[in-house]
Amino acid sequence: MSESTPITTFEPEPPPEPSGAAGASRVVNEGLARVFPCGQCGADLEFRIGHQELQCPYCGHLQQLEIPTDQPITEQDLPAMLERLRLQHEAAARPEKEAGAEESEAAEREVNSATVGDQEVHCDGCGANVLFTGTLTSTRCPYCGGPIQRNDVHKSEARIPVDGVLPFFVVREKAASCIEQWMQSRWFAPNDFKKLGAKGKFEGVYLPYFTFDAMTFNRYEGQRGDHYNVTTGSGKDRKTERRTRWSHASGQFQRFFDDVLILAVRSQRHDLAQSLEPWPLEKCVPFTPDAMAGIFARTYDIQLDQTFELAQQRMRAALMTETKQRIGGDEQRVDDLKTKFTALTFKHLLLPVWLLAYRYRDKTYPVMVNAVTGEVSGDRPYSWIKISLAILAGAAVALAIFALTQR
Repeated sequence: MSESTPITTFEPEPPPEPSGAAGASRVVNEGLARVFPCGQCGADLEFRIGHQELQCPYCGHLQQLEIPTDQPITEQDLPAMLERLRLQHEAAARPEKEAGAEESEAAEREVNSATVGDQEVHCDGCGANVLFTGTLTSTRCPYCGGPIQRNDVHKSEARIPVDGVLPFFVVREKAASCIEQWMQSRWFAPNDFKKLGAKGKFEGVYLPYFTFDAMTFNRYEGQRGDHYNVTTGSGKDRKTERRTRWSHASGQFQRFFDDVLILAVRSQRHDLAQSLEPWPLEKCVPFTPDAMAGIFARTYDIQLDQTFELAQQRMRAALMTETKQRIGGDEQRVDDLKTKFTALTFKHLLLPVWLLAYRYRDKTYPVMVNAVTGEVSGDRPYSWIKISLAILAGAAVALAIFALTQR
C-alpha cells in the first residue's frame, strides 16, 4: 500500500455519548465525508467481515447493509462512456475565449473533481483532520479509530461511478492461515523466511477494477507444421532425422469474452493481482458505502481507455492461443490475425484484497490474498543453497541412470 497514509495501531477511545443518529451512515463535512454512527450508542459501526453486516464494537448492535435494491448491477456501454469522457476532456481544454468564462470555469471544476489528489477531511468523531492521500477513499481516523470515507470521489459526475462491490468474506485470521500455508509450500524459499509466518504490514483494502465484455470476430492465415521422421545413411552412418511438413491453414471464428478483469490502480502489482483470479463476481452487490466501513479503499488512477487497452492485450493473447489450436499440427505459424471487437460493455467494481508486505534482508516482498476465495499470490526470496543442492541431486540421478544404461 505504497500510496496510503501510514497504518497506525491504537486503542480506540471510549464511545461518544449517544447521538440519536439513525441509519448505517451519514454525510458530514458539507458532503465531503461519510461516517457510520451506531443507532443505539453513537459509536462507530464497523463492517463485520464474513457476516456481511455492520456491528458496533462497544454495544454489539448489529445492522444490515444498506444495499440499494433499485440499482441492479448492469453492463455499461463502453463506447458511449469513452465518448462522454472525451467530450469532458475537450470542454476542459477549450480556451476561455472560445468557451466563455462561465463555461470554462464549470469545465475546469468538473475535471478537477475527476482528478484524485490529497484532501483533508474533518473527523466528526474527534474533530481531527484526516489526510486522504492519492487514490485513498476509505480509511480510519488515526486519532480516534473511527471509520471515515471521502464522499465526493465515487459520486463525482466527472468520474465513472462504481457499479458493484464484492464484500470481504475471508476474515483476517483465515487470510493469515492462507499465507502461512502458501509460504510453507514454497520449497526453495529460505527456512528463516518461511518461519516468519503472516507477520508484517497486513491490511485489507478494496481495489478498483474495470471488467470488460466483448464479442470478437476473427480471421487468420497461417501454416500448420506436421512432424515426420526420415532415415538417412547406412551402416554406422544410419540415423533418423525429424522433419516438418508445412501446409497452409486459414479460417475464421467468433469468441465472446465475459468479465475480463483489469486492475485500475498503478500502485499494486498487476501480475500478482491477475494470479488471484477467478473472482466469484456473481456475489457482487450494488455499490454501498456501508460495505467499506472501517476498511481501506482506493479509487482508480488508470483511466478507462487505458484499462481497455490492457484488456484487449489479454484478449488478443487468448485469441492467438485459440488460433494455434485451430491450426493444429505439431507446430504453428500465425502469419495474420485480424480481430473485430463489438458489443463492448464494462463495469466498475471494487474487489477485496488482503495485502501483506514482508521485509526480508533489506528487501520488501508483497503478498496478496483474494479476500473471497483465499487464493494467495506473492513474491518470495530463493535459497540458492537449496537450488544448488537440487541441481546436484538431479545431476547425480542422471549420472546413475547413464551408468546403468551403459552396463
